[in-house]
Amino acid sequence: MIVARNYRTARHHGEIDLIGWDKDVLCFIEVKTRTTRDVKPAEAAVDRKKRHDLKIVIRDYLRSLPVRQFPELPQWRFDLLTVYYDNDPALATFELFRNARLSS
Repeated sequence: MIVARNYRTARHHGEIDLIGWDKDVLCFIEVKTRTTRDVKPAEAAVDRKKRHDLKIVIRDYLRSLPVRQFPELPQWRFDLLTVYYDNDPALATFELFRNARLSS
């Protein structure tokens, strides 16, 4: 179940594309879309700076959870979703990298 799209904080640079629940695990999902695989893979766009920015925004989101509802932080993970389409978005291919690395 998706609970947020394009989540940003006023205090930090960066954005989480999608936030949602996979059973009892809170998932922070970065989406990278490309029209070709010829140059470099979409997942390569999540470089050290991007991962750093994502970690900070994830931390801010977790801190914003209501204590009454979440007395302890929920389990969470970072996923990366790549989307490729060549000339026709209706024929897109998707690949989900669960538990993608946030550290360098």
